[in-house]
Amino acid sequence: MRPLIAHVRLDHFRHNYLLARQRHGGRALAVVKANAYGHGAVRCAQAVADIADGFAVACLEEALQLRAGGITGPILLLEGVFEAAELAEVQAHDLWLVVQSREQLEMLLAAPADKPYRVWLKMDSGMHRAGFFPADYAAAYQRLLQSGKVDAIVKMTHFARADEPGCDATDAQIAAFNAATAGLEGDVSVANSAGIMIHERAHRDWGRPGIMLYGSSPLPDGHPSAAGLKPVMRLSTRIFGVRELGVGEPVGYGASFVTTRPTRVGLMACGYADGYPRLASTGSPVLIDGANSQVIGRVSMDMMTVDLTDLPQAGVGSEVELWGDTISVNDVAAKAGTISYELLCNVKRAHFVYG
Repeated sequence: MRPLIAHVRLDHFRHNYLLARQRHGGRALAVVKANAYGHGAVRCAQAVADIADGFAVACLEEALQLRAGGITGPILLLEGVFEAAELAEVQAHDLWLVVQSREQLEMLLAAPADKPYRVWLKMDSGMHRAGFFPADYAAAYQRLLQSGKVDAIVKMTHFARADEPGCDATDAQIAAFNAATAGLEGDVSVANSAGIMIHERAHRDWGRPGIMLYGSSPLPDGHPSAAGLKPVMRLSTRIFGVRELGVGEPVGYGASFVTTRPTRVGLMACGYADGYPRLASTGSPVLIDGANSQVIGRVSMDMMTVDLTDLPQAGVGSEVELWGDTISVNDVAAKAGTISYELLCNVKRAHFVYG
């Protein structure tokens, strides 16, 4: 079979969850939305089901997949519901939900409630994507509280620039949130991965670690707060063709790479249809049989080429780490002008191996 392997180390996922919760203090929801950032939501959730305080997903469909996979702990719908009919499923499957708009608030207040809802009421403290403005937050809180349809309200917000050390935007969001929630009872959740890692003022009752659970830091390279994270996915493939080229020969589509010396070119099974970013072409780092090399030429749909010139021992059958233990997924993402989240979420056509 095609030798593209996504090895998901569930022990690393478990390690990272415990590290995130220890750094944050209190409790932590393991964010496993988007199929656990491409790692397999059910398998990742099962790996921490005995220690996790709960889980967070984007939507109802993702929550139902976890319930079908035997996950019985709390599951929060980060986007809430999209229509009133979903609230019956929320009740039937004991889900928690975010309320982040007037429309969602009215849906909940109008819906029958056989048992109370657990609501996370979201404030827009400065990101301006979703949530109640600070001036409207207390009124929404009181309407929920007085409805008799909720058993608890967790006050929450989301940071826009927590991954930028030294930026004062996060402190401004925290201040806005604190001012608007003063005197309102209930647990608080404000910290995402970056908030957990570097913003101690954001450590409240509930953390919401996401990308850090998968061993990738949202912070700039080399930031000490990333110490201890273990990469969960190791994406690897193998060389299945080798050719020798002279000086001045083009490699791949568009002749974007032309040899400047006699060059051994390795052909490997992975391309942009598998989730490797097309923009991370010449210069993107790889590890071939434990030795550093690079991609040369454009990444194609199903294949890509690497430089074997300085690796005489490498050839057909040689293993190539695309990212994982030595090659940082952040480095590959930077080469493509994107972030690790996108790369990890987009892996497909690989054979997923768990262990």
